[in-house]
Amino acid sequence: MDTPTIMQTALPVLAGYLAGSIPFGLLIAKARGVDLRNSGSGNIGATNVFRCVGKGWGVLALLLDAVKGFLPAYAFPLWLPRFTGAPAPVWMGVACGLAAVAGHNWPAWLGFKGGKGVATSAGMALGIAPGAVGIGFAAFALVVVATRWVSLASMLGCAAATGAAVWLYGGTDRAWLVWVLGAMTLLVVWRHRANIGRLLAGTEPRIVGGGK
Repeated sequence: MDTPTIMQTALPVLAGYLAGSIPFGLLIAKARGVDLRNSGSGNIGATNVFRCVGKGWGVLALLLDAVKGFLPAYAFPLWLPRFTGAPAPVWMGVACGLAAVAGHNWPAWLGFKGGKGVATSAGMALGIAPGAVGIGFAAFALVVVATRWVSLASMLGCAAATGAAVWLYGGTDRAWLVWVLGAMTLLVVWRHRANIGRLLAGTEPRIVGGGK
């Protein structure tokens, strides 16, 4: 059976980056007359849309950011055989999904200054490991309700998803997903290093209420 050429596998990965680099949060806020780069935390992600534009718009940005991670990871490997006549490599979904996360975090058209990649990472992980992501999302929701700190919930939710992957996929032929989700968790924590400093100092803003 034929295998895709280097070019045939590179194009979906590039398409994943381009999809991930669409700054939905920035575009939604701009349509509402707000420049996120000069408002709130200055971040272009969904959390800043939530704070500066409104809850409904923040939820919309969150969903769109998740979709742009999910589609490359889940759908691009399904589409590739239709164009090449050859099955997609086993790593294609991960590569396209990670490219989408990279596009969100470092979009070329915004000087490589993007969001923190939590929603896009969740969407990507949903495409390759839905069971683990479901547990991670439950942990995220619980922490948000309990603390109203989205940054803390994001990091703990990612960690919970990685732990769930160990339970669900460890010892199987999909054990490599543990390493993928673990690496994504480390990236999310690193992107939140400023938030960690504010959490330790007690100055991290909460998602609602305007308190510290």
